[in-house]
Amino acid sequence: MADYKGRIGNLIRDARKHRGLTQHQLAELLGTSQSAINRIEKGHQNLSLEMLARIGAALDSEIVALGAGPTHLRVDGPTTLSGSIDVKTSKNAGVALLCASLLNKGRTTLRKVARIEEVNRLLEVLNSLGVTTRWLNEDNDLEIIPPADLNLVAIDEAAARRTRSVIMFLGPLLHRYDEFNLPYAGGCNLGERTVEPHMSALRPFGLEVKATDGAYHARVNRAIEPVRPIVLTERGDTVTENALMAAALHPGTTVIRNASSNYMVQDLCFYLQKLGVQVEGIGSTTLRVTGRESIDVDVDYAPSEDPIEAMSLLAAAIVTKSEITIRRVPIEFLEIELATLEEMGFRYDRSEEYVALNGETRLVDLTTYPSELRAPLDKIHPMPFPGLNIDNLPFFAVIAAVADGQTLLHDWVYENRAIYLTELNKLGAQVKLLDPHRVLVEGPTHFSGAEIVCPPALRPAVVLLIAMLASKGRSVLRSTYVIHRGYEDLAERLNELGANIETFRDI
Repeated sequence: MADYKGRIGNLIRDARKHRGLTQHQLAELLGTSQSAINRIEKGHQNLSLEMLARIGAALDSEIVALGAGPTHLRVDGPTTLSGSIDVKTSKNAGVALLCASLLNKGRTTLRKVARIEEVNRLLEVLNSLGVTTRWLNEDNDLEIIPPADLNLVAIDEAAARRTRSVIMFLGPLLHRYDEFNLPYAGGCNLGERTVEPHMSALRPFGLEVKATDGAYHARVNRAIEPVRPIVLTERGDTVTENALMAAALHPGTTVIRNASSNYMVQDLCFYLQKLGVQVEGIGSTTLRVTGRESIDVDVDYAPSEDPIEAMSLLAAAIVTKSEITIRRVPIEFLEIELATLEEMGFRYDRSEEYVALNGETRLVDLTTYPSELRAPLDKIHPMPFPGLNIDNLPFFAVIAAVADGQTLLHDWVYENRAIYLTELNKLGAQVKLLDPHRVLVEGPTHFSGAEIVCPPALRPAVVLLIAMLASKGRSVLRSTYVIHRGYEDLAERLNELGANIETFRDI
């Protein structure tokens, strides 16, 4: 029994750290003492079912959830995949467009929206504000109709805390209200991702934010307007999106420098153009936005496909040495990744380019072939677009594990995401953590099955699932909610390619 309590304590401690909370902060959320949290985490405290449920809610962790229990995946391998699969639309574009729909007083219809947990949480937040949302059909077309006035007092705090995306409400809301509050954002736990870049991007519009009592307290000074170009201190995707949305309802012309030109930012720009906002420089680091004082149009927009999902499927094919066709790949946002893979010996064919439903993004179909890989001569590291995508870096860990030689991965953006890649060692890989940002991967690896609890970061969690496809024997990946945050029916779709993945619950 003591060992059982110790295991629960370890899970609670890890979940707390992943959420970036101190023992004192968790104690405050639960209305208990820091010493009680300390005893719980050391396995020295009896826990009632009610306390376990409250801890699970406070930490947004299914590890200690009650009711039906968390979902797990059972994977039998090794697997050889075959067939073809379509890339679904972009998670990050869908999330940005949901936030941007608040700019429009009219009806927004988004086509083929990724039906994932991150989107579900945002819809819960929007619904609590009085926004009417409706799934129209099996194609996941989504209708969004805002009310005349948003009810910010009624915001669903629980849903808001389970997504970082709520920070992108700042840009649309600063034109509607002189003062408003938003709950602290959550989501993946990847280190000290400060909100200061957002503040420096929005201060030229008169926004000041104080973070106290678990909420962002926003106040807008209407006398302040952008008088010179806004220079972003960080070329971040969500920072750029916030600045774009603030500029969309500013009737003057706003110049944004050091802007991200990544895929989700481009989708947002194309949507803003449909709203009647003038956006120049799409795809570059300087955006020139001429906004409108009011936006009230019925608009129909189809976000493009997700390059990170495309990379996930590529990694699955490479690691399992499979021949599959991945359709509707947004090639512009995978060119560096493919060039790196070619240097490592990856063989593939690509179709002629065609245009996505948004009329702008270039797509191709990729056919993969079993390849003998070698480690690259140089380290692999991400860069802002058009460099190797930050979210695609983790997939190179499992790819490097099956390549011959040593590969150095440098994840300079996040303080602790690289740590999660060492979980591959439980499946037989040789991943050495050099520091919080760098890992050295030595291959080739002969993966073998193991049972692993899902890390709280989306991409490393999928990396483990991909490795399990190539592992000999049975593997179990526990508490997979984080994967559902970013992928729609991933296990089921891999099964259609020949994988053997079973979803199950303990209870």
